[in-house]
Amino acid sequence: MPIGYNIRNKIALVTGANRGIGKKITETFLQKGAAKVYAAVRNTDTVMPLIEKYGKRIEAISINLEKLETIIAASHQAKDVEVVVNNAGVNTRSMPLNNNAVDSLNYELEINVNGLIRMAQSFSPVLKKNGGGVFIQINSVASMKNFVPIATYCASKAAAYSITQSLREILNEQGTFVMSVHPGPIATDMIANVPDILKIAESPQVVADSIIDGLNNRDFHVFPDKMAKEIKEAYQSFSENIIEGNILDE
Repeated sequence: MPIGYNIRNKIALVTGANRGIGKKITETFLQKGAAKVYAAVRNTDTVMPLIEKYGKRIEAISINLEKLETIIAASHQAKDVEVVVNNAGVNTRSMPLNNNAVDSLNYELEINVNGLIRMAQSFSPVLKKNGGGVFIQINSVASMKNFVPIATYCASKAAAYSITQSLREILNEQGTFVMSVHPGPIATDMIANVPDILKIAESPQVVADSIIDGLNNRDFHVFPDKMAKEIKEAYQSFSENIIEGNILDE
């Protein structure tokens, strides 16, 4: 794959495309010239506003990250996809000493980690067949720093980030570029009832724009917003030398 990846004329699939970050990524891809986006959601009726706006450049497709059969069916339907964005996720806002902490963590792991694995297993052959393409995982700064009110979510995102690192090495062998996106607080439904976070949250547009920039630069790590960029400054040396390097060769 040449340096830089242009979304123009590409066919993409975005999970959780009906709202928040996923919706903004979908619209930005189309505005940047993507030929088509499969809007992957549990309830395809929720994609109708996007279809009304963009017509045949949007195709609703059913994916439930808990159900492997829906992901496999989607991979058969979207045989022409070149860019996969695994954006959908859940956050139960649970702390370790809560009575429901184990159940909350298990649910978040099921969606945020096992769902990622299912998506990679099902769509990596499709990407390979279509020239390699791109697999983008929406992680979070919570994958690097635990925040107590959402502790179990942070743990699930740390696991997802670890899996993403592995996918980067594995899928590179078939020419697939893997990207790990780490937003800080973003103004979506996920934090709508958390005023202290919402007041510092940034628009989902910063995530979509950063992904476009990351594709152009072939960045594995993408840190879109102010908080994320602050973490990047502290993390960059470790990332370049350890995460993106190969310490086993030394």
